[in-house]
Amino acid sequence: MIGRLRGLLVEKAPPDVLIEIGGVGYEVQMPMTSFYQLPETGQEATIYTHFVVREDAQLLFGFADKFERTLFRELIKANGVGPKLALTILSGMSAPQLMHSVTIEDVTALVKLPGVGKKTAERLVVELKDRFAKLEQLNTMLPTGDIDVSAPAAPQIVEDDARSEAHSALTALGYKPAQASKMLDAIYQPELSSEALIREALRSAAS
Repeated sequence: MIGRLRGLLVEKAPPDVLIEIGGVGYEVQMPMTSFYQLPETGQEATIYTHFVVREDAQLLFGFADKFERTLFRELIKANGVGPKLALTILSGMSAPQLMHSVTIEDVTALVKLPGVGKKTAERLVVELKDRFAKLEQLNTMLPTGDIDVSAPAAPQIVEDDARSEAHSALTALGYKPAQASKMLDAIYQPELSSEALIREALRSAAS
């Protein structure tokens, strides 16, 4: 089991990153809430990981802290929720927001996430409410507030490239191409970086 990586951040192409450790590059998929907290490329990064082995692939999923990784692991235990959908859920909601939505049985907030229909949202509430309550009682990993998504944006790139990259990231997270375009149309500003566009599009979708 690969539980943590620390090395040089070589590439950032949301939601994927490439981290080089001892001459080996590790491809890692991250929820956007964690992706926003990464340093710039060329700097050292430390991420907590969850390793998934399938017949056709070996996948690494990365997180900014142990708590978000714990929620990811709880999500993929839920019936009908695989790693990709779990990644999408944690991209559309911060860890505390997800816990709050499940705790108060806010199905309406959950169904706003791509790939989460009413039945899936209701199943998440039923299966995760007690588990989340136990996590909160332990209070060993629970952050004191919302995950900070106000980290400085990456250096601005050509605006068409920024929009294109944001669109690709949204579709990778489960949004349909037309839906991703509509989300970006609603918040687009030419001075925003791709990461800022993704962040604002996800915020808008969740509101």
